[in-house]
Order: sequence, then C-alpha cells, then structure tokens
Amino acid sequence: MNVYDTKNIRNVVLLGHGGAGKTTAAEALCYISGAVSKLGKVADGNTVSDYDKEEIKRGFSISTSVIPIEYKGENGNIKINLLDTPGYFDFVGEVEEAVSVADAAIIVVNCKAGIEVGTEKAWELCEEYKLPRIIFVTNMDDDKASFRELLLKLETKFGRKIAPFHLPIRENEKFVGFVNVVKMKGRRFTQFSDYEECEIPDYSEANLKIAREALMEAVAETSEEYMERYLSGGEFTDNEISEALKDNVSESAIVPVMMGSGVNIQGFKALLMAIERYFPSPDYGECVGVDVSSGERFVAKYNSQANLSAKVFKTIVDPFIGRYSLIKICTGTLRPDTAIYNVSKETEEKSGKLYVLRGKEAVEVSEIKAGDIGAVAKLNVTQTGDTIALKNAPILYHRPKISKPYTYMRYKAVNKGDEDKMSSGLAKLMEEDLTLNTVMDTENRQSLIYGIGDQQLEIVISKLLNRYKVEIELSKPKVAFRETIKKKVEASGRYKKQSGGHGQFGDVKMSFEPSDDLKTPYVFEETVFGGAVPKNYFPAVEKGIAECCLKGPLAAYPVVGIKAVLLDGSYHPVDSSELAFKMAATLAFKDGFMRANPVLLEPIASLHVIVPDKFTGDVMGDINRRRGRVLGMDSTHGGKQRIMADIPMSELLGYNTDLRAMTGGIGTYSYEFVRYEQAPAEIQKKEVEARASKLENNE
Repeated sequence: MNVYDTKNIRNVVLLGHGGAGKTTAAEALCYISGAVSKLGKVADGNTVSDYDKEEIKRGFSISTSVIPIEYKGENGNIKINLLDTPGYFDFVGEVEEAVSVADAAIIVVNCKAGIEVGTEKAWELCEEYKLPRIIFVTNMDDDKASFRELLLKLETKFGRKIAPFHLPIRENEKFVGFVNVVKMKGRRFTQFSDYEECEIPDYSEANLKIAREALMEAVAETSEEYMERYLSGGEFTDNEISEALKDNVSESAIVPVMMGSGVNIQGFKALLMAIERYFPSPDYGECVGVDVSSGERFVAKYNSQANLSAKVFKTIVDPFIGRYSLIKICTGTLRPDTAIYNVSKETEEKSGKLYVLRGKEAVEVSEIKAGDIGAVAKLNVTQTGDTIALKNAPILYHRPKISKPYTYMRYKAVNKGDEDKMSSGLAKLMEEDLTLNTVMDTENRQSLIYGIGDQQLEIVISKLLNRYKVEIELSKPKVAFRETIKKKVEASGRYKKQSGGHGQFGDVKMSFEPSDDLKTPYVFEETVFGGAVPKNYFPAVEKGIAECCLKGPLAAYPVVGIKAVLLDGSYHPVDSSELAFKMAATLAFKDGFMRANPVLLEPIASLHVIVPDKFTGDVMGDINRRRGRVLGMDSTHGGKQRIMADIPMSELLGYNTDLRAMTGGIGTYSYEFVRYEQAPAEIQKKEVEARASKLENNE
C-alpha cells in the first residue's frame, strides 16, 4: 500500500446500533474502492472486518477493525482508514478506542428500524468528541422503509443540524436511485453504486425545494458576503456551495443524510465522494498532550516534519495473527527499526517492521506519516493508551476514555491444573480489552472477573476455550458481609493445659461493646488494676482479639465495630505465657460475641442511574424492589435524569441486564461502595444457614 501525506488521509469511524449494517457498509466500501475483489457477507462469515472466530460464529462485530482503502477522488488519491466498530453495548470499550483516533464518523442507520438506542449513543459520542459526521441510511431496498418518516424523526431528535443531501427515487416500489440535493440532479443506479444522470421525479419536487432551501441557508451563513447575496436572490456556484458545506460539516454545524443499500451495494460511490469532499483530514484538528520535559501543555498540528509522537489506541493479541500495537501518528514520521521511547512506561523499544492492518491481513509499509493509522508488531512493553515518542522530545497524550466495568462474576478453571493457562489467557484478553478486569478477592477466597455486560463475559469464556484451550466456569460471587455486635457484655476466658513439665495458663475477664466505628475491626483497651494480668501479656490478649476479628463466630465473616476492654484476670508465675493469654482472649471473645446480639452487616453502594425521563418511574420502582432507597434525582443533558440511590451490593447482581431491558438499552449506571448497614433479619438468617453448611463442607 502507498504511503499518504496527512492532507490525503481520512480517519472515519463507523458507528450505529448492532445490526444496522456497519460491517456490510464497510465491506461495500472495500469492494467499490477495489480493496477486495470479492464481496463478503456477514452471514457467510467472510467479511474483511469480522475475521475473529467468535464474530463469524455469532454474526456480529466484537472488536474494532481497521480497514484502509484507497480512493481516487477529485483531487488525486486519498487513503480512508475505516474503523468498523461493534454496535452491541457490551463492547463499548472498542468503540471508545476507535472514536479517540477518528477525525470523522459515519452513523449507519437502518431505514426500516429507524432511530435505535445505538444511534443515540453514536450521536452522543460524536458530540462528546466533536466529530464531524454523516448519517448513512441503509436498507433502502426494503419496500417498507420510509425515508421521509426517518428524516422527520432525525430532525426531531437531533435538531436543525440534520440536512438531507439525498432524496430517494423509487420505481414500482423499488429503490433505483436518488436525487442529489446539492447538485439538484437525479441519479439512477446502473451497476452497484455506479449511476447515470436522470430526471428528477415530480413527487420529489416539494421535498427537494425544502431540503435545498435549508442547504442554501447554511451556505449563506458562512459569510456576510454570501448572506447578502442570498438575501438579494443571488445564486452560489457549485464550488462555493461545496466549500461552504465542507466548512459546515467539519464544524458539525451540518450533518448530511445520505442513503444506500448494503445488500445491493448502492450509494457507496456517493458516500466515498462525500468522505473525500466534506470530511476533514487529520491536520484540520490538533494534537493535545503534555510536554514531559517542561510539564507544559503541548498543542501541535498533525505535521510529518516534526519530532515523532504517536498514541497507541488498541492492542491485538491473537495466537493466529500475532501481537500488534495499533497507533495513530500525531507528529513526525515513523519508519521501521526506529528506536522509540515509551513515554508512559519510561522505557525504550525498537519499532521493527511497520504495517497497516486490513482486518486480519497485515500489509507491510515503508513509513507511516502524521495523521495516519498503522501497526507495530511485537512491542514488548507498550500497551493500549501509551504514548511513544523520541526520548529527547517526550510528549504524553491522554489515554482513551474507557467505560468502567460494573458487571462481575466469580470464575475458576474447570480443570485444576489449568490455573496458569487461565491466568495467561486472561492477561492477553485484558491487553486487548480494557473494559475487562480481574480481581482477587482474598477475603472471600474467590476470583472475580469484571466486564461491561454478561454477553462480553460469555465471549471471554468462549475465547479462552478456543484460543488458549482452557475451560472456565462463572458463578454467582460471594458478598462481603461483616459481623458486629449490638450490646455490651462481659465474658471470661480461661485457658489451662497441663501436659508434664511447664503447663499453659491464662485467665482474662473482658467486656465487649459496639465501638460505633464500622471502618475499624476493633478497639482494644485495658483497665487492669494491681497487676492481675502483667503488662507484658497485654499484646498477646490484643493479638487474640485481632485474630478472632478475621473470622467472626456468627458466619466466619470479618468482624468490625468492636470495643474490647481487658478488665481483670489472673496468671501463674510459671505456667503463664503469651500463647496462653492469646487463647484465653479468644475464648472470651467467642463467648461474649455470641451473647452480645451479633448481627450481619451488608455492603451498601451509592448507585447513580442515568435514564430518559420516561423511564424514571420504572427504574425507581425496580430500585425499591431491590431494597434500595432513592435519595434524589436531577436533570442531565439531553432530557435525561440522574437517579441517586443507596442499594445493597448483593442486589446489584444482574442489574445491567435488567436496566437494559427496562430502558431499551439506553440506561446507564455506576456505583461505588460507601458503607456497611445491618442486613434485614431474613437475609441474615438465610446467609448464616448457608454459610454454616459451606463451612461444614470446608468450602
């Protein structure tokens, strides 16, 4: 593949709801541009971007794929780096990585399905990252697809930015072409996306006039001269219209709506022309980071002549295609076998060979210039989010903003000898997917795996089995309960043991009461008078209490909020020892604890749920059913509400799936642990009984 200058590059991310047709659109663009000679299909499992076994098996995208295509445009050849992203919400991290390096977006909308949750999320991402965008309406070949109805919904949802650049031409209820609103000409498809000029149908005239007027208003608003000409009834040249529209699209003031059919490969030639004409090259934007040598903010245009700096936005660790670090060059030019400095890790590596990836195919290139996306193989230290640069000019860029995972399950290897293979496989999967995380919960002796949703975790299991030949199983995680007491008691503990020679003797009298500090296991004090217990045994008594607090008498959970006071006791000048007093304190603790009205405490989380207004009632009702307490609600952007509540952590298991079901997938949530509270009596009883049976079975 040829090397391209910054001004001839377009980095375009494909966004949209799952099943809207992004991968089909990417395949059509590959075919039309000549990147592939045979058109693949999702159903056949032979598309360029969905090459992973899991994607082929399931029929949808799981990872972001980079698909570089070359297109001969009006002003010479350009390179378009298509970033085909997953549409299902469990793989949002892949989308966020792609968006962080894109300079523009195509939001794919299925005309028949209309505006879906994924459409709204795609729009919100574009707004957040200030990405210019085109809405490409696919599935126009479906005779039940109403473009006019969809256009009204788009205008209602997203406002006056929406500008139809195309209107459909149908004959005998079949999609046969489109009206180009910008050029005021009809286009009839001949073969695939090729077209010939045709008459504009009479039925399009009314809508065409409205659409054209809106475009001309947008053109007029780009300068005072144009506005004066427009108001005086003057016309604009094609070149003036094109330039003005490019400015508007680049500034996201206008969002063109175009159309086609992925199945029939219609409309994609026009889309390629629009990408070249209206989307900005990388040098339209800026690289913003930190100059590590001075600590000052660094801002630069994408410039191939400057010192090298690049950000690693994705890592691929695949046993079949190898390990690649996907990078976007921000400044300078990267060449093979270059000594590069990982600014994030403060270490040097060598770049080796350079590639551009087209799906699973790695095409070797001689260099990668500023603004372009490429790949470096076999970097040992470099990971997603790192910045690479020259050691004498260290620049650090912000890491991609990745969603935090809140869905978690307990996991373990099915075969006991597979623990090492499991750990190694999970580590490689976590390198690829930053929304995947594992935590060792030593307290409950369980390993936890975190992800965005259940589907993602299910695919992790499948990948581990297929890629790394290790079988794991998921189960419901244990909840980290705590034990405490509710009243004050006094208790004695005497440890006496005679076995020939020196014996063991320790005797204590203690009081136990709530300390009202549930963050601390225990507070230890002593009020012994007259040397009934020598001072040198006080630490042993405290050690006995400390060890008891690790595993409480009620259900073997850690103890918190205890105040233990050593009141009195007795000792033997020969037989007493630290061990004896530690054991005596243990006996006193166990006796006193069970008489002091022991209770189980459950962890409480602060929950924030963001949903559209219409779902607030359902969500709050569900929170109440989960024993939660709604604390308040406030408005956020886009007509949404943030619901704040306290809720037991145990009730959040499965919440992700239920919230999506309630809100059609648009609701989001986050939570964090805040404190412990006494669990209801029925929960305590159930947990103590369950725990007792587990302890008997030595689990």
